[in-house]
Amino acid sequence: MIGTLMTVFLSALLTVSAGPVLNGAEARAVIDALRGNPAAQMAEGPDGGVATGERTGTDKTFTGMEPLPEVRYTALDPDNAKGLSTEMIAHSYGVASQGRVHSISFESQKYFDEKGFNAVTYDDKSEGKLLYLTFDCGYENGNTGKILDTLKEKEVPAAFFCTQHEAQTEPELIARMINEGHIVGNHSVHHPNFAKIDAEKMAGELEGFDNYMRRNFGYCSAFFRYPEGAYSDYALSEVTGHGFKVCFWSLAYADWDENNQKGADYAFETVTARLHPGAIILLHSVSGDNAAALGRIIDEARAQGYEFRALTQLP
Repeated sequence: MIGTLMTVFLSALLTVSAGPVLNGAEARAVIDALRGNPAAQMAEGPDGGVATGERTGTDKTFTGMEPLPEVRYTALDPDNAKGLSTEMIAHSYGVASQGRVHSISFESQKYFDEKGFNAVTYDDKSEGKLLYLTFDCGYENGNTGKILDTLKEKEVPAAFFCTQHEAQTEPELIARMINEGHIVGNHSVHHPNFAKIDAEKMAGELEGFDNYMRRNFGYCSAFFRYPEGAYSDYALSEVTGHGFKVCFWSLAYADWDENNQKGADYAFETVTARLHPGAIILLHSVSGDNAAALGRIIDEARAQGYEFRALTQLP
């Protein structure tokens, strides 16, 4: 099966951008099969991670990489025959302190693991003081470029969970993220509450963003973050069933209101006080405080013995 998919995939890369339409399971099988293939580059990661088209310098995409074939996602259990809960859960993480994860994040990760959901709140399986830096990007107000400058200077990998609006309106920034080795995660097309939409609409939100990135950037990733952090067991089953790893967070603060910023020192002190091993850090790219404090945050984390890793390195 994978050999057949690979043949179809390579044919699409070498001909036209409007390649075959694959379903979600086939698309993720292709991502897995790309490992070591000379016609595409594959980031390391047990869950498929990131795939890109061949870097030919093409003007078909903003990255110069060949477009990837499009995918098709449909509802996996449209009638919820499994009887999973549809009650909305607003992701909660607690305020970590003294280098320890908060019990709320601990219990969330335990729940995901026990239920078999491919979802992560923090890395509780790796040894050592590891951090995963992520940003949510819904629109641009001049700070993302500064954040990218700092990440490049400090040689830190990050993941940017972007809406389609961000990808459409800021293609140069998205291309820079990709070309500088960062992950661009799926944050949906319209930023809906996934606990309030049906499975077909969930599939459409996943598909729309995924295909936009495939067509215009020659790129796809297997990482998803729920808008507003709102989900249900049913929504988890539908999204992870398409092969996505759902990425929540265990460290964040109220940084999203650009009209209520409290200064770089506040951002620095708040984030560094909440560091803990395995933390997935959520920051918003619209925050001027984050852009101003990021370099100091990275330096302090490293001074405390932490290492920054990419989501593709999650166990």
